[in-house]
Amino acid sequence: MGKKKVTTQEGDAAIKENAAVEAAATKAAQSAGRKAKRVQEGKVFINATYNNTVVTVTDTNGNVLAWASAGSLGFSGPKKATPFASSKVIAAITEKVQASGPKDIAVVVKGIGSGRDSAIRSLINNGFNILSIKDATPVPHNGPRPAKTRRV
Repeated sequence: MGKKKVTTQEGDAAIKENAAVEAAATKAAQSAGRKAKRVQEGKVFINATYNNTVVTVTDTNGNVLAWASAGSLGFSGPKKATPFASSKVIAAITEKVQASGPKDIAVVVKGIGSGRDSAIRSLINNGFNILSIKDATPVPHNGPRPAKTRRV
């Protein structure tokens, strides 16, 4: 099997094409990356379900600064709803917002999963100053209308 000999013109064209592709990729990456503004206070929303734990960090206006879930970190199946997974989610959030994110936070916890207490403890251990903790778990009141009586 003989190797194909590349002429200098073909090689130069390939190098220019690769450079153009790399330049387009870096330009797209720069436009996708927003400038990190310093946020002093914010809110952390923890949604702990039976199946997963989702954590979202916002500023006081509600604009999302960062989010992570146990599923996005690679946990799968029943491992997503564990306290260990929720502590890893908080560690990932801390890395995302350490440069620009808030240090003083208000925590809003929703759901009845096993990761809710572990997530709050992890927030404290990762250097966040918790101003308030609010439980926003939805509570049913009277529920849906019952089925009509069966006639035989």
